[in-house]
Amino acid sequence: MNEGRKRDRPLVLVADDDEDILALVSLQFERANIEVLQARNGSDALELALEHLPDLAVLDVMMPGLNGYEIVQRLRDNESTHPMPLILLTARAGGADARYGYQVGADDYIKKPFSPGELRQRVESLLANGRQADG
Repeated sequence: MNEGRKRDRPLVLVADDDEDILALVSLQFERANIEVLQARNGSDALELALEHLPDLAVLDVMMPGLNGYEIVQRLRDNESTHPMPLILLTARAGGADARYGYQVGADDYIKKPFSPGELRQRVESLLANGRQADG
């Protein structure tokens, strides 16, 4: 979790321009007692991340405005969001795409179609690692 921000439950930013995926992912997290911020484009996602400092962000790669890679780079370049775990979620299935995602600073890269349960487990694992590092 981010220092100085104590919450009753984790806060996760989910950014995707596909309404169905946004709803599916948000529902999975809410069922796991995770509070969700939603963004439908890259510019809104970056603004929400900087304003609310969520504990983790799940970012679609291909979105209007900024793409997921650009958001990851900007969050990594910002001192207050640098330690935030970042997951890229994308239909771009090429190996070069995943390598680039990790190079720009993503902690995980998940290809669509994806298992909502597996995504939730990866998020919970990254959140748990963040809590251990803070403690």
